[in-house]
Amino acid sequence: MSAKSRLVWFDANRVFAAMGVVLIHSTTDFGGKPFADAEPSERLIPILLRSIGEFSGSEMFFLFSLFLMAMRVDRKMPSYGSAIGTQASRLLVPFAFWVVFYAFFRLLKAEAFNYTDYIWTQLGQVQSWAGYFVLGKVQYHMHFLPTLFALFLFYPLMRGATRYPILGLTLFVTLGIMNNTQAWVWGLGLEAETRDYIIRALKIFGYVGYGFAAFALYGLWKDGIPRGESRLLRRGGFYFAALAYVATLPFFHVAYETGNWGIRAGWDFYGHFLMPICIFLIFLGGQFLDWSPIWSKLAKYSFGVYLVHPAVIDLCDIALFTSGASDGMSPTAIVVLRYAVALPGSFLVTLGLSKVGALAWTIGLGPTPWEARRAQAVK
Repeated sequence: MSAKSRLVWFDANRVFAAMGVVLIHSTTDFGGKPFADAEPSERLIPILLRSIGEFSGSEMFFLFSLFLMAMRVDRKMPSYGSAIGTQASRLLVPFAFWVVFYAFFRLLKAEAFNYTDYIWTQLGQVQSWAGYFVLGKVQYHMHFLPTLFALFLFYPLMRGATRYPILGLTLFVTLGIMNNTQAWVWGLGLEAETRDYIIRALKIFGYVGYGFAAFALYGLWKDGIPRGESRLLRRGGFYFAALAYVATLPFFHVAYETGNWGIRAGWDFYGHFLMPICIFLIFLGGQFLDWSPIWSKLAKYSFGVYLVHPAVIDLCDIALFTSGASDGMSPTAIVVLRYAVALPGSFLVTLGLSKVGALAWTIGLGPTPWEARRAQAVK
């Protein structure tokens, strides 16, 4: 079995992650809350769907991006400067494009929901743009790219886990320290801007543990996991995923009872943040299954789906709200309709962007304009 065919399980995981992220962001009301104005019984299904979506989320994107980084540096052994330069081109250049796009795209929803002045005020403030470009605060999903790039800076440290996979267990430690210290920072009463930067720095240090886990998992996969042991691994993954899900139930119960998202502080915190490892083990343990090649075809669009899906969701929300159609709809109907539109819509938008040579680079499927010109000049 070739390395390429063995990685179809990995591509299936990437598609699963994209589906999960879209589901997570489809399960709130128009303000991002768990339908605070509805009765608890009316928000039960949306919250249940949200809990299912969180079987995979942005942390899963960190994990498989770092797994790919482990594979890349193991095969090519690039210099540190070369590796980081490549990642800067692949991540930060598209990131800058989407920051500007979402900074102004939000005006469409702001106009429909009557908070345009708030957005224009943000756009006129230097600190807002600093938050957009450093923290990704321009949209709720944009934190992923600058945080992932910051994690890549630590890859020489993570490489030890490829040789010594037991280092992957340090994720428990890094997450625990992150959780404890972030709670302390929140209680200091700092200015919001200052606090946000400190919290992000702590998150990066904590998320380095995902790098140790990803490099450890790559080391195990590289060394080869026999078919029988893969089945055992998959069974364990299912068990621990179920256990992690049980741990998150108190968090979702708070949302059900109050209509507001609670705080992940105890085992519900660990259940959420360790879930990506459990799901990854399920797919890794299924590497010998008969995976369809369609997963690999869809997987190349997963990065683009992550980037564009909030725009598709916002357009759906604008249509529902301005037409008045949402007035007579239950929370469950809104969520189901939104997801039915957002998931295929995001894939279609990504597919469309991939077909436009001048824009394919914005979703990681083509060279940047200057790279294309340089390649053309060489020819």
